[in-house]
This record gives sequence, structure tokens and C-alpha cells, in this order.
Amino acid sequence: MIKAIPLLLLIFLLQDDVLKEARTLIDRGQARAAVQKLEPLKAAGDPRVRQLLGVALYHADDYQPAVDLLLGVRDELPADSIERRETEQVLGFALHLLGRHAEAIPWLEKTRAHTPDHLELNFILGQSYAHANQPGPAREAFARSFGLTPDSAAAHVVAAKQMIRLQMEAMAEEMLRQAIKLDPKVSQAHYLLGQLALYRGRLDEAAELTTRELAINPADAMALYQMGDAYTRQARWDDAIRVLQQSMWLNPFYSGPYILLGRAYLKKDQPAVAEGMLRRAIDYDPNNRTAHYLLAQLLQQTGRADEAKREFAVAERLQNQPGRP
Repeated sequence: MIKAIPLLLLIFLLQDDVLKEARTLIDRGQARAAVQKLEPLKAAGDPRVRQLLGVALYHADDYQPAVDLLLGVRDELPADSIERRETEQVLGFALHLLGRHAEAIPWLEKTRAHTPDHLELNFILGQSYAHANQPGPAREAFARSFGLTPDSAAAHVVAAKQMIRLQMEAMAEEMLRQAIKLDPKVSQAHYLLGQLALYRGRLDEAAELTTRELAINPADAMALYQMGDAYTRQARWDDAIRVLQQSMWLNPFYSGPYILLGRAYLKKDQPAVAEGMLRRAIDYDPNNRTAHYLLAQLLQQTGRADEAKREFAVAERLQNQPGRP
């Protein structure tokens, strides 16, 4: 006689099947379907269900419900189990994405203890430390992401670049000055300090710092472009044309120098050359609003009203597209 399977065992086996199916859905990028499959079992009390539901919610971009669920279930999971480690990792990532960086750091550090060379983890940890106003640990984490010695000048520059991207300019500036103290010839440090000075309208300082960068690396096309930008803002047209041409020769497919050259040649009363530069910029970056607008102005000034009207229309259309120059 075949004995009936006890009800609790049957429920457990069914949950096992659902968990496997949900995990497969998550792995396939179908997190919403996994959530729908797990939700009806949440009340049964199995911590594995709540843990995987929290993971599915995270992958479905529902970060706050994921955090709430995972914080509640984490201590019910066996120590050093895969599920507990996954819970801690997801908590760190979710809290980071929610902007709760100080809360994210302990969970990210727990995960790093098991995977110290995980590039993405170290990168996210660096961002969280930067947001938490801890530049030293941020630099150390970014250095790990890029395989650098944490106390090196290069690590300071890499960390500063990330801080600039996070709009933490004051922290980045101090990091760059430390980099130069460690190695006065470290690449990019003077360039980035010049960039910060340019953003703040300190044109003489920007030009001086960028000149120092070019003394270290005269073939840096972006430093030459930055120098041209500073000269353009100072109306030093001949100087601007010289360095922008050099930038263009080193990196002929970047639209920025062509746009500034177009503006400079217009100021030098050379509309034909200016038009050629602006059209080249549009060839390389058809969606650059500034290039279309400057070309429209040039066409208007040279009596080509119909062409100018078309270019103004393009510029106006592009102005309504977020993220376009």
C-alpha cells in the first residue's frame, strides 16, 4: 500500500518547484513573472520564498519593497548560505540605487569580504563612499575596480574622475591636488583641474593648468580641445584656431573642435571656412544642436534664408530632446 505524502511535505515540495521556476525566470530577465509566481506563497512562512521574492523585486526595479522584504528575512537564512550572501549583496545594490548610500555600505562590505575582486561591486562601493563623504575609502574601492594601487597618484586621478561625474567637484579637486603632490607628471590631473576651472569661468587658470597637462602629454586631443575652449571664451581667436586644429588632427572624428573652429573663423570673417567646419561637425554628430544653430546663423548672415530656416528648425527640434548639446 502506497502511503500518502504528508501535507506539509507536499507543500514544501511544491514550493521547491516554484522556487526553481522563479529562479529560472529571474535568470532569463523575466523578474515580473517571477514576482507573480512567488507572491501567493509569501504568507506560507518559508524564508526561501520571501528571500527570492525580494531578489525578484530588485530585478524588477522595485527597490524599496525588495529592501523591506530582504531586511526582514536576512536573519532567518542560514549563516554563510548562498541565499544569505545574495540577500546582503542585493540589499547593498538596492540601497545604493535608492540613494541610501551610508546604509548600503555595510552590506556592500559584507559582500566584498567574499568577493574582494568583484569589479562592479567595488565600483558601486566607491560611489557609495563618495556620496557618504568618505573620499579615502572611495578612492580605495575605485582603485580595486581599475586594478590600481590605492595610494598611487593614478588611483587619485581615477577616483577624482568618478567624483566629477557624480558632481562632487570640491572632493575631486582635493583628490587631484593630492595626485599631483604624489606625482607632478601624472596624466590627466592638470587637465581635470583645468576642466573644473573652465566650468567655473576661471579662464586664465584653466589655460595654465591645461598647458601643464600638454607639457606632460602634447598628443592629448581633449586637452588641446579644452585649451581651444578657454581661448575661444577669451576671444583669442588665433590661439584658439591653432590648438583646435591640432586637436582635430589628433582626433578627426570628434565634433567639438570643428564647432569651436566654426565660431572662431566666423569671428575672423572667414565664413566659407567656418561653414566647412560646421558642416564637418554635423557630419560627425548630426544631432548636435549647437552646430546646426551656428550654421543657421552663418547661412542667415550670408543671405541664404531658406537654408538658414531649415537649420534653425533642426536646432529647435533638437533643443526639445533631453541630453542633446
